[in-house]
Amino acid sequence: MGTGAITSYVDVAQLVLYAFWIFFGAVILYLVRENRREGYPLETWRGPTAEGWVSMPEPKTYFLDNGETVTAPSDKPSPQIFSGERTQGHDGTPIDPVGNPLLAGVGPGAWAARADHPDMDHHGEPKIRPLSLAPDCNVSSRDPDPRGMTLEDADGQTVGTVRDLWLDVPEMVFRYLEVELADSSRRVLVPMTFARVTRQGVKVHALLAAQYAEVPGTKVADRITLLEEERISAYFGAGLLYAKPSRLEPLI
Repeated sequence: MGTGAITSYVDVAQLVLYAFWIFFGAVILYLVRENRREGYPLETWRGPTAEGWVSMPEPKTYFLDNGETVTAPSDKPSPQIFSGERTQGHDGTPIDPVGNPLLAGVGPGAWAARADHPDMDHHGEPKIRPLSLAPDCNVSSRDPDPRGMTLEDADGQTVGTVRDLWLDVPEMVFRYLEVELADSSRRVLVPMTFARVTRQGVKVHALLAAQYAEVPGTKVADRITLLEEERISAYFGAGLLYAKPSRLEPLI
């Protein structure tokens, strides 16, 4: 028998290979089970589905920075409510929104139930703040300052006037435009990623002017929670598909 051989058919290299396979399989099983801490058990219109051959992990409690605790997986029902119906009445078919498609919570307007408190920095302050409350920060002189500019919708109609910018202070990135609507005194937040800012003005393709009246708001005027960020972004995301009936049609 050669070096490392245990019997005529088994040697050390073979045992190491088998051990690696067992270890690697155990790691995959562990990761699959850990991946089921959120979003499980899956639910369909018939109710909860079977777990499958990989069971859900045991509940684990996580301690958050703000002193709260979260246990996952949890049997608490999801607070998300979507308004939609299946086009064919069985699983796997598309879901069409019912009612206002921008608030239905389906398709590009889907949102996650994030925590309903602001994202905080290491000093215990909200990361995202109005620029008017951050006196040490300002818009670069090399860039157009949108404050005071008119916001136009996808059809060039006037939506309102940009009154402030909301800054992610630790990242030094503008996250939102604060817009005062033209037909009311209400102010809404517009995600900066949906806006095109030039020296001539600001344009947002996602929504039409009349649809800004139902943009989800914030509970507090000078701060935004993670859940509110999710709802606002979902509203504008839904507009990319549902703002006009023509956007649902094929391009060709």
